[in-house]
Amino acid sequence: MKYDKFVDTVARRTKLPYEQAEVLSYTTLQTLAERIPGDEARDLAAQLPKPLHEPLTKRQVVAEQFDVDEFLNRVWQRSGLDAEQVTDGVRAVLTTARSAVTAGEFEDVMAQLPQEFHELAPVPVR
Repeated sequence: MKYDKFVDTVARRTKLPYEQAEVLSYTTLQTLAERIPGDEARDLAAQLPKPLHEPLTKRQVVAEQFDVDEFLNRVWQRSGLDAEQVTDGVRAVLTTARSAVTAGEFEDVMAQLPQEFHELAPVPVR
């Protein structure tokens, strides 16, 4: 998936302007990189558009341990979005990432996270 399509998809899913969807995508992936091991973040980055590599690869190798509320709080603080928009926004970014990478890669990422995170990226119904 190309970068513009990724951000356009997030914008469409959130009904946010492109620029806000871009910031949301970056901050969500940046926060995800803090929560998962560095090697897993790099594997995910390798399958996403190049402009999305930085937020996933500039972190340390060791994952921090924080819950989904802290995840959403960090995205909220960094993105400048209204708190109400953050949950739907994170869900849109993760859903878009799910469709942009292989199923196995996304499953590997989600396997690094507690079950409470899985509500942010539900498995699509087929």
